[in-house]
Amino acid sequence: MAILWAEHVTLNTAKEDNGVFEQVREVFSEEEIIELTLMSGYFNLFNRLTDSLKIPVEDQHEVDKIKRSVHLDPEKVKTYLQAMLDNWPESAPTPSSD
Repeated sequence: MAILWAEHVTLNTAKEDNGVFEQVREVFSEEEIIELTLMSGYFNLFNRLTDSLKIPVEDQHEVDKIKRSVHLDPEKVKTYLQAMLDNWPESAPTPSSD
């Protein structure tokens, strides 16, 4: 649902499609929606800035490594995700107030 909201914020269609806002509101609190919207806006700003000024975010060598990983073996992904689920903790630790 967060990705759906981010897509609408990025495409500037969130204000026109109240149905998507209602869907997001069923899952997230008002504070969380504000945070998701701010983060989407931040990354949109950052991407437009770096793209417009042709500022490389990563070395080409790192980008090339990512390109090689686009073709993932679905069975390996499934095995990895299953291992994550099998080892998922029953409860999350409470964050420190510091």
